Amino acid sequence: MTNINLDRKLRRKRRVSSNIHGTSDRPRISVFRSSKYIYAQAIDDKTRKTILTFSNSDLKKDAGFKKGKKRDDSKKIGIELSKKLIEKKILSGVFDRGSYAYNGRVKAIAEGLREGGFKI
Repeated sequence: MTNINLDRKLRRKRRVSSNIHGTSDRPRISVFRSSKYIYAQAIDDKTRKTILTFSNSDLKKDAGFKKGKKRDDSKKIGIELSKKLIEKKILSGVFDRGSYAYNGRVKAIAEGLREGGFKI
């Protein structure tokens, strides 16, 4: 990636993420997307700790998992992440899309979180 594109991506990430802060009651749900995988993690910014993380590799560990489209897998990641957060008695959070546009796999994670009962 050239420096110009990298700078543009970093500026976009700073602009989007600068106003988003998570707490232990309402963590920041951060998304990282690569060409093959997608990761979502719940972060408490006050203590600077990751509360929980979930990704495609965690999905593959499930017994009944069948690989589907990336968007469908992203929605499953959101649903599973919301279940695990609700087990920890965390019911709401703020969604940090980072430098990615809110469509496709990033949007599918947010929809999966909402579908699982988590409030964004």
